Amino acid sequence: MPTNPPQNFKNHAKFDPPFHFVLAPLFLANVIVAIIHCWRHPSLFSGWLIVVSIGALLAVFLIRVYALKVQDRVIRLEERLRLAMLLPDAKRGMIPTLTEKQLIALRFAGDFELPPLAEKAISENLAPKDIKAAITNWRPDYFRV
Repeated sequence: MPTNPPQNFKNHAKFDPPFHFVLAPLFLANVIVAIIHCWRHPSLFSGWLIVVSIGALLAVFLIRVYALKVQDRVIRLEERLRLAMLLPDAKRGMIPTLTEKQLIALRFAGDFELPPLAEKAISENLAPKDIKAAITNWRPDYFRV
């Protein structure tokens, strides 16, 4: 069984080859071909092909965006639960002050590093990139689409 390479700040972004290298270019090329066809052979049908091609391209991108949004919601819930378990009772009230993007970035922090990093994220209003850069004990997320 293949193992995943260790994740860190520099390599944690993920490309989905079927989406990034097949579907998106294919549907973008389809829009371009429809425009060229309409230019060379103007007709109501050629114009309709452009509209349908743009709609299909939009649908492909929305399917990807919706899947990522659902994952973000699940990650947000998971990290709130994790923080509730790891933070002392007195500090659990700070959990709702973390933004969605901060919670999503904090998922890479190990359990010992998470509480102080969450406090720092709130007190210094850290951006997700800064949160990820501050992590020393990286907790990989191989399930992201």
